[in-house]
Amino acid sequence: MWWPSNLVQVSLFRALHEKEKRSEWGVTRNQFFVITLITSFSYYLLPGYLFTLLTTVSWLCWISPKSILVNQLGSGSAGLGIGSFGLDWSTIASYLGSPLASPFFATANIAVGYFILMYVITPLCYYLDFFNAKTFPIYSGKLFVANGQEYNVRSIINDDFRLDHKAYAETGPVHMSTFFAVTYGLGFATLTASVVHVFLFYGKDLWNQTKGALRKDKKMDIHTKIMKRNYKEVPLWWFLSIFAVNIAVIVFICVYYEKQIQLPWWGAFLACLIAIFFTPLVGVIMATTNQAPGLNIITEYIIGYAYPERPVANICFKTYGYISMSQSLTFLADLKLGSYMKIPPRTMFMAQ
Repeated sequence: MWWPSNLVQVSLFRALHEKEKRSEWGVTRNQFFVITLITSFSYYLLPGYLFTLLTTVSWLCWISPKSILVNQLGSGSAGLGIGSFGLDWSTIASYLGSPLASPFFATANIAVGYFILMYVITPLCYYLDFFNAKTFPIYSGKLFVANGQEYNVRSIINDDFRLDHKAYAETGPVHMSTFFAVTYGLGFATLTASVVHVFLFYGKDLWNQTKGALRKDKKMDIHTKIMKRNYKEVPLWWFLSIFAVNIAVIVFICVYYEKQIQLPWWGAFLACLIAIFFTPLVGVIMATTNQAPGLNIITEYIIGYAYPERPVANICFKTYGYISMSQSLTFLADLKLGSYMKIPPRTMFMAQ
């Protein structure tokens, strides 16, 4: 488990702190970093302020700007983005991170999946009019009523922030764009496939690591031995204490602010159990591919089924489940970075 994103940070830290001799016709890594920093800062004035069109260049829409079909196919912001490209690096790396930090097999996998989603499944579902798909935009993250108008979510929520059954019956059920609906469906498939993949390809390693962690004579690689020989480890009770304090605070908030939070105490425990179960599994994916499937969809679904009609409870449950796992993965990545850079574990713990 090498955590690809950490390798980029290791290279940066080495460039900033290691001394190098400049060759006659070359530059040092530190000089190259400064040149890149100044260049990228200067260039960002164009897509970020002066010429925002560079964020997504949808040249296909220039041919026939009033054509709905052309905009559905060629728009990079409201369509399938066929032929569209971006010249703004912050936009390119905003959602899945920098493609330069991911292994080629992971980037290729994402590219193939994106092609199937955007150029096969979504167009087929839309243009074959599955579930009246043509009534709604082909690409949108908004919610709609049956006639295609934007859904007024506030109108179906009462003053207590709970579902108003009468208003909901008058407004009708929620409808999504084709892309949004397919994305939700694939979100379930992605998480399930990730769990199955980890058990099939890394199940034996996980089992051996779990057994090894419970033994006193743990097998360690050379880097871990060096760290253990020179630095004190972080005691287990430090982690358990922070975990216990946070659980106590969450339960207190759920009980004391029950009307505002809407989430019962058992919901907080359930969210934590979900995060605990998925963290090592998603962590394996993150540590090898630099991509982490989210728990946002599955947490919304579970609490929506178990404790319906309470939107605030749904958001809180998703926060405790999804964000807890996300923060845990960030914490693990930092620990791995500390191992790479030979930072004392207790110092890293305090910094985190």
